[in-house]
Amino acid sequence: MNRTARTDRDDRPADPPRRPGRTGAPPNRRPRSARRALRREVPGTVGVLVDPQDFAAMCTYRTFPFDDHTAYLREIEGLLREFDARGLRTSLALFDPAEFGEFCAERKLDPDSAEARTHFTAEIAAAGATVPYTGQPLERLLPLLVSRVVRRATWEYATVLLADLGACAECGQDIGGSAFDRASHLLLRLLEAAGPGTHHIVCSIRSTDDRLLAVLHTRQDGGPPPVLSPAEGTELATVLAVGIALEAPGGIVLRTSSPDTPDRVHGWRLDRGSLLPLTAGEVFAAYCTDAGTGEPVGPEPGVDYRAGFDIGAEVPRPHH
Repeated sequence: MNRTARTDRDDRPADPPRRPGRTGAPPNRRPRSARRALRREVPGTVGVLVDPQDFAAMCTYRTFPFDDHTAYLREIEGLLREFDARGLRTSLALFDPAEFGEFCAERKLDPDSAEARTHFTAEIAAAGATVPYTGQPLERLLPLLVSRVVRRATWEYATVLLADLGACAECGQDIGGSAFDRASHLLLRLLEAAGPGTHHIVCSIRSTDDRLLAVLHTRQDGGPPPVLSPAEGTELATVLAVGIALEAPGGIVLRTSSPDTPDRVHGWRLDRGSLLPLTAGEVFAAYCTDAGTGEPVGPEPGVDYRAGFDIGAEVPRPHH
């Protein structure tokens, strides 16, 4: 058939309508500048091998392009700076070779491939244990990343502990859920009673297998109760809930900073679903003891160690 005859038919489809003032490319094509602008709105994640032993484990793969950990970290930092200079938002995630191997085995991926490493990085990014890069040096960012991963693992472990408790055999109440509600109530009452200032809260619970730690940073200027970070607030409430549900030994230390005054440190011990104030001497002993070794450490200058105060939380009903 003649091509000209075909295009001259009166019943050919009409040209798609164009917006007023638009000429040139059809509407379904976008300028490259728009695509570049859109790219800046798509965040990325870089998986990093923090530990030299983890790095050595990845060096056994033929396709892994590095053989020196220091040079590798230098290249990671250069990549982050390049992304930042181009306006690309990037987060760091901890790359664990053991978990990577398990991931590849489950997904039937070849671990000795860039594709598998990319898939795994996307997986750990979805888990949320990441820290954003905002131009800070990598030597400051990596400890924050490790701390974030440890906190996430602690929260997951505490969550499993609470879920496994099930329901009370006598009253049918969900033990873990009830303990979490109680812990959330205690945390909010503590912050309300603490008043204005920048607050650093550490909750420590001795479970059957290990010691659980959770940390919360918040600031209160007076007025309404502070708005907590969803991640940190949930993590601390979950760890505190484990202590409540298991009636495990533990407690909370609160450090408050305010302008032109020494930092104030208060403490409480957990007892059957309540936070009971410690004396000033007990607070000093708890704060000036190395958590890992149990050895005493020197007090910080300019810190006022005080007794805990009444947070005004009602005594809970006895639970089974």
